[in-house]
Amino acid sequence: MSYEEFLAGEPVIVTAALTGGVHGTEANPNLPETPEEIGRAAAAAEEAGASVVHLHARRPNGERSFATERFAEIDDAVQRYADNVIIQHSTGGTGAPAGKRHLPLRTDPSPEMASLDMGPLNRYDHLTSENTRAMVDALYEEMVERGIKPELEVFNDGHLNEVHSLLERQELAEPVYATLIFGDGTLTRPRPRNLLNAIDNLPDGAHFNTLGFGPHQLPFATMGILFGGHVRVGLEDNVYYQRGELAESNAQLVERVVRVANELGREVATPDQARDILDL
Repeated sequence: MSYEEFLAGEPVIVTAALTGGVHGTEANPNLPETPEEIGRAAAAAEEAGASVVHLHARRPNGERSFATERFAEIDDAVQRYADNVIIQHSTGGTGAPAGKRHLPLRTDPSPEMASLDMGPLNRYDHLTSENTRAMVDALYEEMVERGIKPELEVFNDGHLNEVHSLLERQELAEPVYATLIFGDGTLTRPRPRNLLNAIDNLPDGAHFNTLGFGPHQLPFATMGILFGGHVRVGLEDNVYYQRGELAESNAQLVERVVRVANELGREVATPDQARDILDL
């Protein structure tokens, strides 16, 4: 791609992962947990430049919830405070019984998007997520039935192989949208060369989103912008603004990556532009 083609390319979609389902306010007191807090955080992230908000639900005590009703409460709050942002529900299964994994898909109305983990992974010392091909297919098929765009979460090279395997088993609507994730543990090692390799090994025509955990968030977001992809930031993935300084909000992290995109000559997508890019 020439530099002129890069500048003329599609706008960068910024996803804000607002809260997650593992760490809570003990990691950063600014992390939103209640539907009201998440709704306000979504509005602030959208105002800062995010076009997608990635949502997890929490119980009143702050623990993760998969309940359809809890996701519906959060969606109501997001729609009350935000303007036009795209809602993406998590179906990630860290520590979750298989029977609960479909529940975030069953709100009325359905979310426009939902995450779909491409394979098993370990988190910390005691949590794991089992994502068998049967489970992936079942979640995908329900997404199709409900008109939900899957965001394929690729935590390592094996998961990238599983994207190709999914395409052999299922008919995914174009464009395929995959999030390439980098960090420690089960994740792909956070090296620039590994991001380039992952991009090269995506299915033809796929769009990619770039996610670096913890201190890798900003460097990998910057590379994602440079290489023509999209980016995800937020307190789910990184609770710090810089070493030793907790982030004030999700919006602060969005504002920073928007500034990077502007400096690098990439337009930042509005929610409606993101819908056009992803064919929602």
